[in-house]
Amino acid sequence: MNNRRDFLKTAAVSAFGIAAGVKLRAKNQVIGIPDPANQVDLTKDLPDITREDYLARQEKAKEWLAKTGIDALFVEGGNNLSYFTNTAWWSSERVFGFLLSPHSDMVWICPAFEKQRAEEVIEYGNDIRVWHEQEGPYSLFADYLKKINKPSGKIGIDPNARSFVNEGIRRAGGVEVVDGSVITENTRAIKSDKEIILMDRANRITKLAFKKGFSQLHEGMTTDDLSQIIRQAHTDLGASGGGGPLFGTNAAFPHGTKFIKNLQPGDVVLVDGGCSVKGYKSDVTRTAVFGKPSDELNKVWETVWNAQQAAFKAIRNGAICGDVDKAARKEMAKGGYGADYEYFTHRLGHGIGTEGHEFPYLVRNNPLKMSTGMTFTNEPGLYVYGKFGVRIEDSLVVTDNGCKILGSMSCLSMDDMFSDSL
Repeated sequence: MNNRRDFLKTAAVSAFGIAAGVKLRAKNQVIGIPDPANQVDLTKDLPDITREDYLARQEKAKEWLAKTGIDALFVEGGNNLSYFTNTAWWSSERVFGFLLSPHSDMVWICPAFEKQRAEEVIEYGNDIRVWHEQEGPYSLFADYLKKINKPSGKIGIDPNARSFVNEGIRRAGGVEVVDGSVITENTRAIKSDKEIILMDRANRITKLAFKKGFSQLHEGMTTDDLSQIIRQAHTDLGASGGGGPLFGTNAAFPHGTKFIKNLQPGDVVLVDGGCSVKGYKSDVTRTAVFGKPSDELNKVWETVWNAQQAAFKAIRNGAICGDVDKAARKEMAKGGYGADYEYFTHRLGHGIGTEGHEFPYLVRNNPLKMSTGMTFTNEPGLYVYGKFGVRIEDSLVVTDNGCKILGSMSCLSMDDMFSDSL
């Protein structure tokens, strides 16, 4: 155990920066760690996403539009609509959304009978162009390009847009429809200091909630029992969230199974979950054992832990996403579990922010270079069907020289899964 602590302390200085008070960039503010003994609701002192933040996001998207030669971006209902404009609007068969361009002010496409309600909720842009039921919305897109002197130009479509919207614009003519993900993904990938503070707190809350749940394991417990403890702990700490427990052989199913198992001595306990704090997500997994671990379980757990540490060491500004996945699989192979997908059956991690899973991804052959401010999960796992599964997951933010574990509370061992000792 002392060797492990020494290793992590060294890594915290040279690569991770996992201790509280590590600066994300030379000019960034410090992320503080609240003391739960002095503050129950851990969301009270957090910053809001303000009008200036939304305007900055729109300007950043316009810069990417200019870089890529795309004349406008169309975003309809969903996460990107709220991310860029703080607008909540349900998705239906009636097309509603905004067009963003470096060549004009924001324009909204709206059903005519909804205009008055749209005027109530729209905070950015006052040019609302309506369409009537008998005519449809799609001619408005070509008309828009003509008015900004880009006839037959390119409109990038929000990757979350429904296919019938995409095809409707394409079939109407007068528009070249292209993939808009290069705009949305590159705008959202690098988080602001404020976004990182919110994610740091969300992950802190989830880890504290998990810690409480693991402290109350008892024989015969159901997964619903444990879920309720973790859900209530999140609520007590000011967030909406929870965790999905898997016991024993069921833990070999990375996303769960229909089979029900109550907790018995010797069972693995794997819990994966998270919460939302002001729209920003956490994602955490811990794996322990109820009772005494077998030699095989000890070996698998150590191999997974080593894989996670290898990935942490590989992460830094300029690192290749695919290489980080490779670093984790190399440790799996050292443990005797293969460098392919034999037992480590999924990618190493995913981006995280206003969505639990978002661009970019830590996966084999991904050539993307990491940049300071990108946020990921690092979640290696080994799954032995009929026996158990082990996964350890922390969310992180890339820094200039390494990364910082969001929420701190690093996993050192099955007996010390939420350590703030570093």
